[in-house]
Amino acid sequence: MQSSGVLQGPCCFDALSAKLVERAGFPYCITTGFSISAARVGLPDKGLISYGEMVDQGQQITQSVSIPVIGDGGNGFGNAMSVKRTVTGYIRAGFAGIIINDQVCSGERRVVSREEAVMRVKAAVDARRECGSDIVIVAHTDSREAVSLEESFSRARAFTDAGADVLSVDSLLSREEMKSFCNVYPLVPKLANMLESGGKIPMLNPLELEEIGYKLVAYPLSLIGVSIQAMQDALMAIKGGRIPPPGSMPSLEEIEEILGYDTYREEEKRYAASSSSDRGSSSSRVYGSQRVVQDDSEERVDPVVEVMIPEVVSNESRNPFSRIWSRSLRIKIIGRDGIEKLDVRIPAGFLEGVTNIVPALGGVNLKQLMDDAADEVGGKLLLDFKDTAGDRIQVFLE
Repeated sequence: MQSSGVLQGPCCFDALSAKLVERAGFPYCITTGFSISAARVGLPDKGLISYGEMVDQGQQITQSVSIPVIGDGGNGFGNAMSVKRTVTGYIRAGFAGIIINDQVCSGERRVVSREEAVMRVKAAVDARRECGSDIVIVAHTDSREAVSLEESFSRARAFTDAGADVLSVDSLLSREEMKSFCNVYPLVPKLANMLESGGKIPMLNPLELEEIGYKLVAYPLSLIGVSIQAMQDALMAIKGGRIPPPGSMPSLEEIEEILGYDTYREEEKRYAASSSSDRGSSSSRVYGSQRVVQDDSEERVDPVVEVMIPEVVSNESRNPFSRIWSRSLRIKIIGRDGIEKLDVRIPAGFLEGVTNIVPALGGVNLKQLMDDAADEVGGKLLLDFKDTAGDRIQVFLE
C-alpha cells in the first residue's frame, strides 16, 4: 500500500480465478463470502458456509498465487473469541489481509452495537499480535444503511483507534459521502467496494476514486458474474447441438499454459528417475521384496502368455436394433417465427434421453421407425410435424 495510485483488487472465488487475476497483472486480489458460497457450495451467502470451508478454500487460493490475498472473514463467525479463531485460521491459510464486518448475521444489513463491533476489531488485532503476524486488518461497517451516515463515520474512527489498518463503509450514496468518509482519519487507507450490480455506491473509475482519497478498490461480482453468464451460454449452445464457437473460449494449449503444464513438464524431467540399465548395477532392490538378477550366462526363459480369444457372437442375433447402430438421428426444430431452434445429430445407440431434449417426441417409437428404415440408403425423413407450440419438428435418419 506504499505505492502510488489506487490499487484494484478483483474478487476471486477459487484457485483458478485467483490465477487469472495474477496473470492479468493485478497487485492483489480479494475473496468474498458471496462468491465462495456460490462456487463452493452453490448456496446464498447467508451464513450457510462454514469457517472451515472458508479457510480451506482460502488456503487453496493463497497457495495458487504469489500476489497478496485479502480474505473475507465476514462477521468472524460469532463473538469476539470466534473472531480471534477466524483471524488465526486465516493467517495459517496464508492470507495477507482479512476483512471483519459488524453484521449480526452473514449477508444481512443488521449490525451489532458499536461497542461489540469495536471488540471484534480488538480481538482481530490481539490475534494478529499473538500469532506474530503482520496480516492487514480491514474493518468494514454496514451501519450507513442500517443506522446512519454519522454512525458509520463514528464506527470508522473507533475501528482505527482499536487498531484497524484499513477502513471500509458500505452503501455510501454519493461522491460527497465518499469524500467525507475519506476525510475520516485521512492517513488511514480506505477501501471502496464497487458493487457492479444492485449497489448504492456510485460506480467510479480508479482515477476518480484516487482523487476522492481511496487507496484500495474491490470488484466483488465481476468474475463470478461473467463466469455464470459464460457457463450458461455454453450450456445453452450444447443443449442446442452446438459447441461454443472459436473465440468464445481459450484453446487447449492456452488452458494448459494458464495452469502451468509447461512448468510441470520441465519439473517432471528434472526429477525423472534413471532407468535400471543406467545404474550399472548387477543387482536391484525392490522395497517390500527382493529379487536377484541372474548371471547373463544363464539361459532366460520368457514367460508364456496365454491369449484368451472370446467367442464371437453376432450382435444381429442379440439386438435387432444393431442394423442401424452405425446410423445417426438428426432432429431439426424450426420455430413458428421461422428461426431455427435446434439442429442436432444423435448416434442411434444413444436415444434414451432424446425426450429430455425434445419432449414432443415422447411416445414416439423412434427405434421402430429407424429399424423400418434401416435398409434405406442415404438420409430419410422419418417424422415431420408441428408441436403444440407451433414449432415444426423434423426427424431424419442419416
